[in-house]
Amino acid sequence: MEVDFDEVLDRRGINSMAQEGFRKSLFGDDGPMVELPCADDETLSMWVADMAFAAPPVATKAMAERIERPVFGYTGVLDDHLFDALGTWCEHHYGWAPQSEHIVTSRGVVQAIRDLIEQIVEPGQKVLTLTPAYGQFEKACNRHGRELVMSDLEDLFPGPGDTGYAIDFDDFAAKVADPQMRMFLLCHPHNPSGRVWTNDELTRMAELCFANDVVVVSDEIHCDLQRVGVSHTPLSKLLPDSDQIITCMSASKTFNLAGLGLAHVIIPNDQYRQRWDDCVSSLVNPVSLAATTAVFRDGQAWLDQLRTYLDANFALLHRRLADELPEARFEIPQATYLAWVNLSNYFGAESSISRHVAETTGLLLEGANMFSANADGYVRLNLACPRSVVDDAVGRLALAVEQ
Repeated sequence: MEVDFDEVLDRRGINSMAQEGFRKSLFGDDGPMVELPCADDETLSMWVADMAFAAPPVATKAMAERIERPVFGYTGVLDDHLFDALGTWCEHHYGWAPQSEHIVTSRGVVQAIRDLIEQIVEPGQKVLTLTPAYGQFEKACNRHGRELVMSDLEDLFPGPGDTGYAIDFDDFAAKVADPQMRMFLLCHPHNPSGRVWTNDELTRMAELCFANDVVVVSDEIHCDLQRVGVSHTPLSKLLPDSDQIITCMSASKTFNLAGLGLAHVIIPNDQYRQRWDDCVSSLVNPVSLAATTAVFRDGQAWLDQLRTYLDANFALLHRRLADELPEARFEIPQATYLAWVNLSNYFGAESSISRHVAETTGLLLEGANMFSANADGYVRLNLACPRSVVDDAVGRLALAVEQ
């Protein structure tokens, strides 16, 4: 079946964060916003990391079939269907499958990270991550009064293989050796840059952590959203004998199911898993359970078409920026559907670019304020949208620069 990713879906009136929740989420901490050049429901939303595409038919079919059985009481993962489907998916895509007894469920990867910080990192201990970092990492630490320590990635644009960033291992090694350091939050692939870490980089980071009794929590939520021809290697696959790696995954990004609230967390350490079981409910949404199981079983064809479409969107953005904003710094990322674009040559590193773009053109994107450090001058655009939206966005960006 051919998927129509060009269709522009109406997200108005359904409580969509992307379309209706931007004022508080995107600009709520950035002072009052002047009137936009369009109505709120006419903005071009490319900020939050969900897709503007319809979910796969296999997911909606599974949800509809589950709804036809109108019993929605307390539900758990009480049979093998979900974990068998996940294991088969992981084995096929990564040559690695987690042990089903190590898998627990969560309402989302962000929630899982919050819970893991609370359960593992004691008051006074610290958490390490690489920056620029997804802002929710810092919020998760702040929520529990834990200090987030940041190791800045080196911006090597265009860098080896046009990856853009490299790990400063001297800085990383010094910070992970802090006696109060307890956890390393790894974003793999990296959000926002889209870097796919090499096996050597992954192994080196993990071994430095192990040498300092630091637990690694690997956020691998974007693991199936690589460019065509690029593969993902779970960190746990490289170090199968360690029980100090906790892997967070979900179908939510890959298949646009974030609103269903279901993620899976692989915790091989018995002590950590017991803490999780003691603190976190094992109940799941029955409709989410049906949809997630279905996409891991039968979602491959849809994903193949999605990745091809996303690759073309990135190629379009790269071409249009080169033509219309040649001082913008951008290379197509190895993974994710997020474009990380440096506009500091036009706006300067300190300016609130996303606010200016919104107020002058109605284009909603994320700026440095949504990330933890090392992001000045950058904006992040979500390219999981119809191609006409990408075209429109570049025109609006050019208009914002002009104004």
